[in-house]
Amino acid sequence: MIQLIQPIAIVPNGNLITMTDDHPDIETLQSQRKALIPFSLLITPPDLSPTEQTTIQQTLKCFDQVADYETLGVCADDLASAKGAMEAYLKAFGISVSLDIPTRTGSVYLKFNTLNGQWYLDDYTGPSRGMLVTFHASDVEEISGTYGPFPLGLFD
Repeated sequence: MIQLIQPIAIVPNGNLITMTDDHPDIETLQSQRKALIPFSLLITPPDLSPTEQTTIQQTLKCFDQVADYETLGVCADDLASAKGAMEAYLKAFGISVSLDIPTRTGSVYLKFNTLNGQWYLDDYTGPSRGMLVTFHASDVEEISGTYGPFPLGLFD
């Protein structure tokens, strides 16, 4: 029996992240996950080099392809920044949406669930900023988890 292999992404080290009909390349996913985990120790996203930005973009898109769905949460100084970042991340994951959110002043927390298309908005007074992405994957536990904060403009 021949298994078809479909590429998901090429990472900067030249490795091809692949998915067979049955399962993804688990070792590569585990390696990519390890590269994302240090972000979880941060309160605000770091400045990324163009190479780092491309790597993170490719990894997040790869995980999106394997996940059942995502939950995204953004802490931002204002609603316009939060909404713009949320829409850009969703577009990168293949979801075109224009969020119809009532105006609000000050720092905000905006959350979006890709499974049901629902969002949540609240005031936010904490120090954190950036985008958090939670991948929910029933078949590939290696990617399940929350990653970030990532820069708001990662997918601009």
